Amino acid sequence: GITLFAVITLILDSFKIGYYIDFSNCLSPTEGIFPVTHAVHTILQVYFLWCHAKDIIQSFKTLERFGVIHSVFTNLLLWTNGVLTESKHQLNEHKERLITLGFGNITIVLDDHAPQCNCTTTTLCSIFSQGIYYLYPFNIEYHILASTMLYVLWKNIGRKVEHHQQHKTPFKFHGITVGMIFGLIVLTSTIAIVVVYLIQIGRSKIKSELALIMFYLHAIFVLALMCTAGIVALLIYRLEDRLLDNSKNPARKLDAELLVGTAAGSWLLSWGSILAIICAQAHPKYTWYNLPYSVLVIIEKYIQNLFIIESIHREQEKVNDDIKTLRIVTISRGSTLSLTPSYKEIYNGRAACDSGEVPCLFKGSIGGRENGDGGATQETSQEDSSVMHSASDFSFYNRNSVANNKRRILKNIAAFLFLCNLSLWIPPAFGCRPEYDNGLEEIVFGFEPWIIVVNLAMPFSIFYRMHSAASLFEVNCKT
Repeated sequence: GITLFAVITLILDSFKIGYYIDFSNCLSPTEGIFPVTHAVHTILQVYFLWCHAKDIIQSFKTLERFGVIHSVFTNLLLWTNGVLTESKHQLNEHKERLITLGFGNITIVLDDHAPQCNCTTTTLCSIFSQGIYYLYPFNIEYHILASTMLYVLWKNIGRKVEHHQQHKTPFKFHGITVGMIFGLIVLTSTIAIVVVYLIQIGRSKIKSELALIMFYLHAIFVLALMCTAGIVALLIYRLEDRLLDNSKNPARKLDAELLVGTAAGSWLLSWGSILAIICAQAHPKYTWYNLPYSVLVIIEKYIQNLFIIESIHREQEKVNDDIKTLRIVTISRGSTLSLTPSYKEIYNGRAACDSGEVPCLFKGSIGGRENGDGGATQETSQEDSSVMHSASDFSFYNRNSVANNKRRILKNIAAFLFLCNLSLWIPPAFGCRPEYDNGLEEIVFGFEPWIIVVNLAMPFSIFYRMHSAASLFEVNCKT
């Protein structure tokens, strides 16, 4: 994931270099030096994380702690710089859309932040300037991911870890078809909604209002589905009796803290929208769709956080060696015959019953057995033979079947939520932000206070979706 974001960040740096070359007559040389330095830093940092992200450093610990924590805060500062730059562009577009919606009583001063000189190649300048702002979301995600990985590395410096075998859990598409299909439907529809929203918003008052209503209805439907899926998963966990893994794990602890901390950003926006709807004197039609949307955002993130945190703290299921085989005892004329088919055969329903020597387990019949004189097969009567079997032998098969069904449901839910979080990351990352565009909050709270709140909270909300997707991917592999 971090490699993908790093590659797009390098493309962003190349766009910045091209933009500087076109406006080199009126831009400071630092505008050209910074993207070159940033590209070199990105390449070296990704290489370092690829090779050493899982290291536990035991030597030169003071120096290593200083260097790693310095890298953490460097990435946080670069993340802040990206957020501010992207927010300037979003704010300018937001002012234009408010004018279209008829909010003329808000003081609006447009500022395009364009250099005060002519471009050498007009077409290239337009491509570079527009492309930069569409690539900024990937740059923002890259720096926050890098800072979290480096923070875990910093926490692991000098840590003592017991040597134990690591169980690899690769991602498999088998068994998650339903979750993937529904998730891809949500992803495709979200991309279509975002495209239509960006085309229609700001064209006219009617088109802007229709675009907002369309966005809210789609988001309400998706969030309701996610709430339902999360509740089903939590109910399945409540019916299980598996223990929780409470061992010390900096990465897992950081995951949980980031989920709760970054969710607070969108919770702040949602509560602000709810208060604005309650306190506003006039309510345009589209604002009433904002109310269930804001409530569902709060509920969905709470449920999803519970599901992810409980999933990453659950111990993986292990099949005990002493129950991998079942023992069936047949008593005939005082002699004992023992049959121990493998766990896999029992699970697939194929016990060794074709040899004529043993009773078939799944057909419920008692077969014959050759006598010692040679050949004649006798039917054993109820007095001569009996089959002793334990109820636990068969209940084990039933329990395993039920556990597999639960696991399959959980994997489908995790896959569905994974794609839904990717879908909900797309709208705010690429400029589809109804918190900016509906205008009601600005009337109630004032233009500048609400814009400050949105600019502070929105980056955390965007990061929450990407971090949730990464956590759900891990949950799917672990389940």
